[in-house]
Amino acid sequence: MFDFRSLSSILLFVLFYGTLTSQDRFTVSGYVRDSLSGETLIGANVFLTDSVQVGINTNTYGYFALTLAAGEYSLSFSYLGYQTREEKVVLDKDLKLNLALLEGVQLGEVVVAANAEDRAVRDPQMGIVELPVEQIKKMPALMGEVDILKALQLLPGVMSAGEGNSGFYVRGGGPDQNLILLDEAPVYNSGHLLGFFSVFNPDAIKNTTLIKGGMPANFGGRLSSVIDISMKEGNNRHYSLKGGIGWIASRLTAEGPLAKGKSSFLVSARRTYLLDLAQPFIQETNFAGTNYFFYDLNTKLNFRFSDKDRLFFSTYFGRDVLSFKSSERGVSFGLPYGNATATLRWNHLFGTRSFLNTSLIYNDYDFGFEGGQGEWDFNLSSGVKDWNFKMDLDYFPGTSHEVKLGLNAIYHTLTPNVTRASNGETTFTNGFEPRYAGEFAIYAQDQWEISPAISIHAGLRMVYFAQFGPFTEGVTGEKYDQSDIVADYTAVEPRFNMRWRFNENSSFKASFTRANQFVHLVSNSSSTLPGDIWVSSSRRVKPQQGTQYAAGYFRNFANNNWESSVELYYRDLKNQIDYRETYQNDLTAELEQEFVFGSGRAYGAEFFMKKNRGDLTGWLGYTLSKTDRQFEDINQGQRFPARYDRRHDVSLVLNYSLGSKWDLGTTFVFGSGQAFTPVERLYFIDRNLVQEYGERNSARLNDYHRLDLSLIYTPGVGKEKDFSSSWAFSIYNVYNRQNPFFIYYSLDSNLSGGNAKATAYQVSLFPVIPSLTWNFEWGK
Repeated sequence: MFDFRSLSSILLFVLFYGTLTSQDRFTVSGYVRDSLSGETLIGANVFLTDSVQVGINTNTYGYFALTLAAGEYSLSFSYLGYQTREEKVVLDKDLKLNLALLEGVQLGEVVVAANAEDRAVRDPQMGIVELPVEQIKKMPALMGEVDILKALQLLPGVMSAGEGNSGFYVRGGGPDQNLILLDEAPVYNSGHLLGFFSVFNPDAIKNTTLIKGGMPANFGGRLSSVIDISMKEGNNRHYSLKGGIGWIASRLTAEGPLAKGKSSFLVSARRTYLLDLAQPFIQETNFAGTNYFFYDLNTKLNFRFSDKDRLFFSTYFGRDVLSFKSSERGVSFGLPYGNATATLRWNHLFGTRSFLNTSLIYNDYDFGFEGGQGEWDFNLSSGVKDWNFKMDLDYFPGTSHEVKLGLNAIYHTLTPNVTRASNGETTFTNGFEPRYAGEFAIYAQDQWEISPAISIHAGLRMVYFAQFGPFTEGVTGEKYDQSDIVADYTAVEPRFNMRWRFNENSSFKASFTRANQFVHLVSNSSSTLPGDIWVSSSRRVKPQQGTQYAAGYFRNFANNNWESSVELYYRDLKNQIDYRETYQNDLTAELEQEFVFGSGRAYGAEFFMKKNRGDLTGWLGYTLSKTDRQFEDINQGQRFPARYDRRHDVSLVLNYSLGSKWDLGTTFVFGSGQAFTPVERLYFIDRNLVQEYGERNSARLNDYHRLDLSLIYTPGVGKEKDFSSSWAFSIYNVYNRQNPFFIYYSLDSNLSGGNAKATAYQVSLFPVIPSLTWNFEWGK
């Protein structure tokens, strides 16, 4: 277990340090908000007007605290897309200062950055990218559905899971190694329509942050990345409606004040209806009763009781509903699955320098399959349910320090594949039990500006994990009661980021990150599909461990109009999990006995160039990488490429403003073909045809490349009115590239002649697809 006295000592030192530095020093603190909606601005810049080296960014809730020696100062408040505001303050006591920024003339032209233009050079943390939702909405979209996760795939180091898929891999990690958070709630399955669309409705989203490099100590439980998605709070000044009507789905969002300036609400819904519209035609076929749709519902309430206390309550509920019926064959099945989350958060200020956020979080992911034919019925269910408690304290002891302390406790309930089948009066069940587990973590981290040139962001996270009873060991039959601990693990996770700033335009950064993962997705597929199973660490299943080393050079040009960077990384992965080579997807087998364990490594270089301002904006990214795995029980113990190993990955994103009413957007992507295991030879044994496969992942699909275009027309821009609308026209896969989705083999054998032949066929999914969406907004 942990030495809690160590953490107490750290806390006492921080508080004592703050007391020492408070002599003749005072703090100016407050919130920075949007003047029209009252939304807090995440990452807004607060600096001394005559020194960009002295300042701070607002936190996740728009709060800042800047401690300075007594005196008179001019402070600059800025956020891209908003007018910069300067305030003169006299610090002879602690001062409260809440600011509202006005949208500025930059809003139409600055589309590729949400924070300070020089943040990539100045921030000590590396591998952090923020994408504003307004920029994502200008990108071409598959079938008109704007997708946050697909936009992230256009960044260096982030690989798509496949054609049209919202699943992704970051720097050689598997799909389960990404921690996806929606208002702090983990999302275990982020895909609709078997992964082709993400569950995130862009109209409900405020901010999206990807952390792929030096993961801060306040995040844990995953190895590769953090995708931190924040929902909008709701307009606390005016009522408004916005939405969109597209070919396959429509959206509607309502927001407004409950008490003007003090509390607000947000309700956002989305639903598909393509097969609903086709029902009159389907009813005339043998597939009457077949349908598919998905829907999302986001809600959020927030209350400001005083400058010191705020309360937030947000929820998400989304489902995929697939029903299939064939009267000709007498077959029917249903495939319902989805996520539900709820987050209750309380913000409290202790004085001016301490900001405490306390969160109670619930999330539930469940998957079901119900089907039958005649007297035969089959049911399968699986899922993950968590209760999560967090406390995070932001402490600002001085100008050069930002300290964060916290704890996190999670109680997991993981349900494996529970199957029930019946045929007449005969009933079968595999009798699998839920698995119960808990995680507890404490952490401390400090961002320390040693000098204008050198900054350090260091942290330490300590974790304890335990699998609890009730539980019955599948092999030995040993039973554990509810109070028994089946297996437990402890881990210490150091996190370190360093920045050396050569001048105002360039810097060098390095980071070291160690993380452990205690819940795992074991999958035969290329992305997170609904039927994949989450399992917890146990006696047999050890926690995954990842260590990442990274270094990079960051350079801005032309008054921060251009950004560029080169990042190198190396990742060492231990206790990686896969199915044994002879696994046959037996739903009656004890899953843990089907697993094998090994190691992995990933390394590469990422090149990035971005233009922030002007009529033409966008970025070019290129990743050169290699990812492999090694299992004693797979591929004769030899290293083999991971399924998502991709040597070259290129993405080009451009947006061109054609005036006040027209915006032209384009994306081009290229990726080396994904690895797969080919059939090498066929032969007969006892008159049975046997397929012999080559080395694991020794062949490649064809290279992937695609060009998309979008044109957005917004009539009436610049006119004062309560209603506005736009038309978004997109073309997906402009030159109709037949990109590979998967390969299958057609077998042709002649037993009498002793001949057999296997012919490989490529399946392509999406041809050229045009789409048209009408978006509208009512209210200020």
